[in-house]
Amino acid sequence: MNNSKIQEGWRFHNSTKHPGMPPHFLDWGNQPIPFKIYENIDPIKIPSDLPWSDIPTLEALSSAPDQTDIEIIPDLPTLGRLLFLSAGITKKRRYPGGEILFRAAACTGALYHIELYVVTMKTQELDSGVYHFGPHDFSLRKLRDGDLRGTLIEATADESSISKAPTIIICTSTFWRNSWKYQSRAYRHTFWDSGTILANLITAANAYNIPTRIVSGFVDETVNKLIDLDTNREVAVSVVPMGRTNRETGSKKLELEKLSYETVSLSKREIDYPSIRRMHEASSLPSIEEVDDWRNKTYKSESVDLNVPIFPLDIKDYLQDANESRTIEQTILKRGSTRRFSREPITFKQLSYMLFSATSGISADFLNPFAATLNDAYIIVNDVKYIPKGSYFYNQRNRSLELLKEGDFRKEAGHLGLGQDIPADASADVFFLADLDRILEIYGNRGYRAAELEAGILGGKLYLSAYSLGLGASGLTFFDDEVTEFFSPHGGGKAVMFLIALGKSVRGR
Repeated sequence: MNNSKIQEGWRFHNSTKHPGMPPHFLDWGNQPIPFKIYENIDPIKIPSDLPWSDIPTLEALSSAPDQTDIEIIPDLPTLGRLLFLSAGITKKRRYPGGEILFRAAACTGALYHIELYVVTMKTQELDSGVYHFGPHDFSLRKLRDGDLRGTLIEATADESSISKAPTIIICTSTFWRNSWKYQSRAYRHTFWDSGTILANLITAANAYNIPTRIVSGFVDETVNKLIDLDTNREVAVSVVPMGRTNRETGSKKLELEKLSYETVSLSKREIDYPSIRRMHEASSLPSIEEVDDWRNKTYKSESVDLNVPIFPLDIKDYLQDANESRTIEQTILKRGSTRRFSREPITFKQLSYMLFSATSGISADFLNPFAATLNDAYIIVNDVKYIPKGSYFYNQRNRSLELLKEGDFRKEAGHLGLGQDIPADASADVFFLADLDRILEIYGNRGYRAAELEAGILGGKLYLSAYSLGLGASGLTFFDDEVTEFFSPHGGGKAVMFLIALGKSVRGR
């Protein structure tokens, strides 16, 4: 497989569209457990009594720490707070058949297939090493001894943020925990669901004044070996440097010993979906030279000036009103996925704040000064005060909504969202579409990962902004080609990456 052979990227994308996925019946007796549990490694309990940040969510969403040379090294309580706010268990709900453990970030099917690993230098409370984060008991488990950040510096082709980071988070996906329900489409969810976690992580880090960056270009084999993954079942999908240090970084370890720690079986049997492994292999980068070449690619956003009604975002009071939004901790503890919207209108100011904060403050190696985001936001407005109902394009360049077609499209919104009531009842539905032709041409198959990941991050930030304002949100799946057709000719040729519905929740939903 070769990253530049983009036929595999198109093959995978087209084969996982709705409609078109094969019939599938859930085997409830074989449902995988939602945790990776190491059987014979002693846990290191994480302190959980850190005071809250008191930083408003909207402020944390739209801004990042200043770039200085001052050392910022997360201590164990701060690291624990960030892990909790991104992937921790925030609430429990009992039902006749058992108990559901809800997490800090949204996940398709509540199957929680994303794992977090920590690579760190020695700090006051934590020895240098490689650790796995266990949400089930809020603990770390050491997998390797020593400062191995140098391995990640080399694997990312000397990415500057990695070389200066005292602590680095690695996100992975365990395929079976999601493909149990979603079959091969689970590979898309790998990036959606790691994206929502990263949205929480970078926003919480902003609140604690810890610089972060999302790094998606790395030598896959090296990172997977570092955290000792069986790559037929689990793979690394992103690397996130956290903090800043001027201290010497540990050297690369030439030979990484195979660890093979025993873990609890996920279920009685696992079903393999070869197309997932083929797509991941086809989008892998095998050398630091390819990583360096990939990172130096440039995607430049293209926009067309339309002779249509334009509605500039109402964000003149954003900074003032941000102080009235819920804190990041309050927002994440409150966040859920709305199951029923009330069909009440939201205001244009609320929609403006959500769009502005979702598309601001993302630092990633696949973005550059010439690109706003890889994804474009297209919106069906069902009921937003002070703007007409209709379909819109969000022009990030001038921060305005461009009215593509006026009309009541509630019925169409419900159909496009896989025939569900949720998008029909929502006040607004945001579809993220990407120009895959250009993205794959520039970045190769790795660009597919980046586009899907970014869409998940944008969706995750919309979740946070909505709940910070006392509203609701719900991520949904969709009929791929019909969404593109609906937003054509403006959205013609673009591929749908993500859909999120926004509005006022029915109380208790």
